[in-house]
Amino acid sequence: MNWKPELDELARREAFAREMGGVDKVKRQHDQGRLTVRERIDGLIDKNSFHEIGAISGIAEYDDNSELKHLTPANCVFGRGKIDGRTVVVVGDDFTVRGGSADASISAKPLMAEEMAHDFRLPIIRVIEGSGGGGSVKTIETRGAANLPGGVGGTRWYWFTIANMARVPVVALGLGSVAGLGAARLAASHYSVMTRNSAMFVAGPPVVKRLGQDLTKQELGGAEIQTRAGGVDDAVDTEEEAFERARRFLSYLPSSVYDLPPTTPCADDPERAEESLLKAVPRNRRQVYKMRPIIDAVVDKGSFFEVNANFGRPVITGLARLEGRAVLLLASDPYHYGGSWTAEACQKVVRWVDFAETFHLPVVYLMDCPGFMIGLEAEKSATIRHGVRAMAAVNQSTVPWCTIIVRNAFGVAGVVHQPANRYSMRYAWPSAYWGSLPLEGGIEAAYRADIDGSDDPAAKLKEIEDRLNKLRSPFRSAEKFWVEEVIDPRKTRSLLCEFARLAEPIRTVGPPTNMSTRP
Repeated sequence: MNWKPELDELARREAFAREMGGVDKVKRQHDQGRLTVRERIDGLIDKNSFHEIGAISGIAEYDDNSELKHLTPANCVFGRGKIDGRTVVVVGDDFTVRGGSADASISAKPLMAEEMAHDFRLPIIRVIEGSGGGGSVKTIETRGAANLPGGVGGTRWYWFTIANMARVPVVALGLGSVAGLGAARLAASHYSVMTRNSAMFVAGPPVVKRLGQDLTKQELGGAEIQTRAGGVDDAVDTEEEAFERARRFLSYLPSSVYDLPPTTPCADDPERAEESLLKAVPRNRRQVYKMRPIIDAVVDKGSFFEVNANFGRPVITGLARLEGRAVLLLASDPYHYGGSWTAEACQKVVRWVDFAETFHLPVVYLMDCPGFMIGLEAEKSATIRHGVRAMAAVNQSTVPWCTIIVRNAFGVAGVVHQPANRYSMRYAWPSAYWGSLPLEGGIEAAYRADIDGSDDPAAKLKEIEDRLNKLRSPFRSAEKFWVEEVIDPRKTRSLLCEFARLAEPIRTVGPPTNMSTRP
């Protein structure tokens, strides 16, 4: 006597689970250019590393003799696996079973995924397609009552979802139509990616149409809409690209806030000096230049991983390595409002400085900021309020910080280039140019009487401008020790690598105590 009959029954039930929604539904998924949830998990994690939990849960059909006829699995697949040898939690929606709706879900499964990530301090990746278990109008009939959002027994998932944001790396992939609770699961992440043929919205086109807005899925919540709004961080062409970006994002991070980011071997010379940096910034201050080649020249080759590129575009954000050590990199982009901080740019700074604080990442800021954005639209978007929040985020941070002033540093936004009240490293390039206000426009206001009283106002304006520009030299500020060092731009990489080495032993682990982490 042995237990082989039971093991055969287990294998039979597992086979039903692998069929997902059935041959026809799987074919439909493939015909629409999308992978199934199990194919997605296989493509995301290390080969043969997935340990599934609750595979045979679902809705069973029995014959008159109580023998199993068929099992329709729950439309949530979750478990643990490995990425680059490191254990992660993966939880995915199965769209082939009732389109990922609550009618076919077992709520304990996605909840348990979040619990496992939280309690075992493991990164979690959500593979999202559908409503993510939030339910539909039809749920009222199938369940026999209307669900009260946040009602009795219905809040634990929400608590763990938010708690994980301050505890472990959270990545979310939107790989189809994502609505309602699914949209919240996608947004409640440190990094989110969607494919360009996917869409995300709080409510889909049929519901929105009742408001008089007749829109397609792409018009309502396509990749261009969501990445520009900041609802989703990145968009890619294929699901395989989404998997690769998720793996790469996690490679810069610790498994939880109780660890430090990993340092990787580096073959790039930390003393490498790029001649291109001597010509990177034009002498003409009105001429724009490209910041991303500067970033690539100073970080480890090929290590810059930009995130949130389509939102808050005056500020570039991403992860990078310096002699193998992970850092958060902020940089100005002169191609967008000259690098001025808009309301959206300020929101971006808040989010990613919070992120660096949460996961103990030193911050490098390549600065060219002429101040907060000005004008009617800037006032209507409450730029100064968002700017003060950015200032608070920077000043509340405790991680090591190094700023390179590449060109402009003006006004209140100029102040926010390093934390106040603690030591941070700072270097200025010879192209640096700073003050309370830019000379352009400011001279006309401050010297109006002199200019108007001159026989040649244009010549008088130029005379004043030339005189003040000489006083604006960064060397004048360095004489007074108002700036610590003016450096040869070619030494930037060497100094940043030294900063990363000095920062490594002084970082602390554990959850941040002076702030909360926001999606």
